[in-house]
Amino acid sequence: MRLFRPLKGRDLALHAAAITFYGGIAVVPVALLAIWAASVLAGADGMRALAEPAVAVLPDRIGADRAAAALLEAGLGLTPGLALAALLPATFYGEGLRRAFVSVAGPGESLVGWRGRVLLLPLLVASPGLLTATLVCVPYAARLFEQGGWARFGGIVVSFTAVWLALTPVMIWVYRGLAPGSGPGWLRTVLVGSFTAANLSGFAHGFLLFCALPLDLGLPFGGLDAVGGVVAVGLWLYLFHVIVLAGFAASRSSIGGGERGDSGGRGTERSETRAAAPERDSGSAPGAGRTERPSTVPSNDLDL
Repeated sequence: MRLFRPLKGRDLALHAAAITFYGGIAVVPVALLAIWAASVLAGADGMRALAEPAVAVLPDRIGADRAAAALLEAGLGLTPGLALAALLPATFYGEGLRRAFVSVAGPGESLVGWRGRVLLLPLLVASPGLLTATLVCVPYAARLFEQGGWARFGGIVVSFTAVWLALTPVMIWVYRGLAPGSGPGWLRTVLVGSFTAANLSGFAHGFLLFCALPLDLGLPFGGLDAVGGVVAVGLWLYLFHVIVLAGFAASRSSIGGGERGDSGGRGTERSETRAAAPERDSGSAPGAGRTERPSTVPSNDLDL
C-alpha cells in the first residue's frame, strides 16, 4: 500500500522487536515516575483512591492485578533520589523509538540515542496529568460495566475513549517531535496520531480480555506461569509497536508521493540528458567531437 511506502524493504518485525526491547527496560520506570509525580500533585492518599478502582478491575488470571498493585505502592513510595535514578532507564524508550524511526526514514543523523532520550522528557513531564485524567474515568466505567447489558457496553466505550484521548497527544508528539526530520504537517500528524491512539486503545482493551481468558500460559514453558506471563506481555508489547511503526509510516507518506518522487528523479535525468544533447550536436561536422572508445568485447583468441 502507498500509505505504508516508508516501510517497503524494511524489516518491520525486527524494528518492532527492537523498540520492544527498549520498552521492556523503560516501562516500569516510566510508570513509577508517572505515579510518583501524580502523587506529588494529588497526594499519596488521593492517588491511591484514584488508582485502586483501576487495579480492582484488572484480571487476576496472570497476576495483572497484583503486579499493578505492587507497582502502585512502589511508585507512591518513591523518593526524589529514587525518581532521579529511574529517569535514566525511563528515557531508554525514547532512544528505542528514535533509533527505529531513523532506521526506517534513513536520514543518517548522529547522536540518535541521546536525541531520543531528551525528546522523551516532555512526555514524562505530561505523564502525571495524562495518568490522572485516565484514572478519573475508570470508576465510572467500572460501575457501568458491572450493571451489565447496554450499560456494560457504555462502560467499555467510556474506558476506550479515556485511553484514546490520553494517548492522542502522546502519539502526536512521538510522530511530530520525537521522530527525525521535519515531519509532516500538523493536520496530518494530528489525524494519524489520533487514529493510531484509537487503535492502541482498542489493542490495550484486547490485552485485558486476553488476560481474562482461561489460558495456561506456562504450558509451553514447563509449567512456569511467571515465564509465560512475561512472554505474553512481551508479545503484546511487540504487536503494540508494530502499530506504532505503521502509524509512523502513514504519517511520513503521501498518497502518490513516492510516484512523484520517482517521476521527479526521472525528470532530473531527462533534463540532464537534454542539457547534454546540445554539446553533442554542437560540432559542425557529423563526426566532430566524437571520441573513439576502445571495444570492450573480449577477443575470441583470449585464453579463458
